[in-house]
Amino acid sequence: MSAAVKKVWGYRYVILFILWLLYIINYFDRVAVLTFLPFIQKDMELSPVQVGQIASAFFFAYAIGQVTSGFLADKFGPKKVMNVAIITFTFITFITGFVKSFGQFIAIRIGLGLGEAHHFPPAAKAISSWFPYAKRGTALSIFNTSNYVGLALVPIVLTNVSAAFFDGQWRPVFYALAVPGIIGILLLWYFFSDTPEEMYKKGRLSKEELDVINDYKDTASVSPNEKVSNKIYLKDRTFYIVCLIQFCQIGILWGLTTWLSTFLVKQHDFTITQMGLLASAPPVVSIVSILMGGRLMDKCNRMKPVALIAYLGCIPVLWMIGSVEKGNTAALVTLLLLSGFFVAFNSGAITASLQKRYPSAVVGGATGIVNGFGQLGAFMTPLVAGYLVTVGTGGSFDFSKVFIYFSFLAGLAAVCALFLKESPIQMKESARSSDVQKIM
Repeated sequence: MSAAVKKVWGYRYVILFILWLLYIINYFDRVAVLTFLPFIQKDMELSPVQVGQIASAFFFAYAIGQVTSGFLADKFGPKKVMNVAIITFTFITFITGFVKSFGQFIAIRIGLGLGEAHHFPPAAKAISSWFPYAKRGTALSIFNTSNYVGLALVPIVLTNVSAAFFDGQWRPVFYALAVPGIIGILLLWYFFSDTPEEMYKKGRLSKEELDVINDYKDTASVSPNEKVSNKIYLKDRTFYIVCLIQFCQIGILWGLTTWLSTFLVKQHDFTITQMGLLASAPPVVSIVSILMGGRLMDKCNRMKPVALIAYLGCIPVLWMIGSVEKGNTAALVTLLLLSGFFVAFNSGAITASLQKRYPSAVVGGATGIVNGFGQLGAFMTPLVAGYLVTVGTGGSFDFSKVFIYFSFLAGLAAVCALFLKESPIQMKESARSSDVQKIM
């Protein structure tokens, strides 16, 4: 076995890298609007409530699309679904530069949300096909670093591109973002296949690596003559606890991401380049944090300890960020770095917990529904935050209530984590469950 692993380090890591890179491209398109929100707000004369509505419109559509994308990936395969997704969000990002009104912006954000939603569940399903059961926590955590690499790169890259090439304007940046989208379409077409068996037939995957991938039995697998119903997770109470945890997790992440640039500019008076650097600081720490959480998940084979570390750490850190006094940059940077660590720590482990508990045949649908709940959190949090921002006399802004709300979500997630049951469901229930049906 060790010789085979050495010989074929492998094509599965090429697949993982392609998925990782495509999701960074996805994040550039998604986060570009959030990065330039304070300047879009000024140009289009938007209120804080309207800014929250623009951010939330994306996540409402994204939540709906997450559910459909999981089932579509189970039925048609990840590649076809991701292909449609990247073509759609690349085109919509390009035409964002032409937006002239609040109503147009809402429509664009809904379209972008539907397009980008059909990316993550198919990618997660592909990883479950390309990596053995025992390695999925680490593989998914590596994939999920793309979230934070994207969040770290986007503010710095796009603000500097805007300053260097477009005289500080935001609209031309969206035209330029069509280029990485086209590159992503070509990479997906040439390098990616849904399963190792498909790539083996094309001659790009050795028999040795195929055996390595299939060597470990999926603890939640079923025999080839059995069909798994989606009821296997829909009747599982733990599934809904994970949904609620993901609601809080993604709500915190995107609430913080949506409002951080505006918070730094409006409450602390940072310039566009200073804001870009500071907004990139938490995701840099998150890249390390999510990998640590994934390794701990594989070591413990449970999400609970990972989740408790993450959310119990989030509660005080997020609370304090909103109360840092203007000019106390050292304290602000320290808290932002800590927020990056704790917010990301459980991110990869959530998706891995689904793949460790449920059979691969239905993991796309399960992931889509859980992510749908997560994106409802991402929809609600920026919207609620828009109402919690206090605008004082003279145009001053106070975000302290916003960060208290983020802390509340972390506390709710921590409580939910205490009730998790995480044994692979098929090992205990497949023999007596009516949810595993014979193919006639």
